[in-house]
Amino acid sequence: MKGIPLMQKSSRLLLAVLMLAVTALAGCGKEKEVAEPESFAFTVYPNSRYLGQITDLMKRAHKELNPTQEAPPIAVYDTDASVQDVANYYAKSYGYNTVAADATNNLSAAKPPAYYRTGDLAVDQQAVLPLLQKLGVNADISKATGTYTAAEIEPKPNRPRVTIQRPYFDANTSQVVDRTLILMAR
Repeated sequence: MKGIPLMQKSSRLLLAVLMLAVTALAGCGKEKEVAEPESFAFTVYPNSRYLGQITDLMKRAHKELNPTQEAPPIAVYDTDASVQDVANYYAKSYGYNTVAADATNNLSAAKPPAYYRTGDLAVDQQAVLPLLQKLGVNADISKATGTYTAAEIEPKPNRPRVTIQRPYFDANTSQVVDRTLILMAR
């Protein structure tokens, strides 16, 4: 994970912890404590299901990493829809024209607001294993095998950062889940 920008690295860590494959927690820890705007809301992808255990795990992971801070608003869902369909849905709802093929933005110094990336479930889970152990999660990370496709959607002032990934590893059940995970974190 060397050379990965802090925000992307924290995204990978959280999602990984989550069901455990990748996410945006460490970056959230640097935000100033500010009252939530009343208009802040999670936009839920149609026909997705809420993952309460994974959401709770993400909040506990944030508290472990940042003991003096409350966890930001976090919600985790999954769906049968493809990563591309979900990424396009969020990019459009956020007013972004397209989801870039990757974070290089045609070699520009500026990262695009919405982009795809790939990763390795085993590498991500190995990175978060010490945190899982501190949280009392006895995940069998040897079952976290394979690569995944993901998308990152930058936040807006009243909308969360969205990390989308398929497949994902659920540390609570020690299973690779062939569904699209949607992690939204303020």
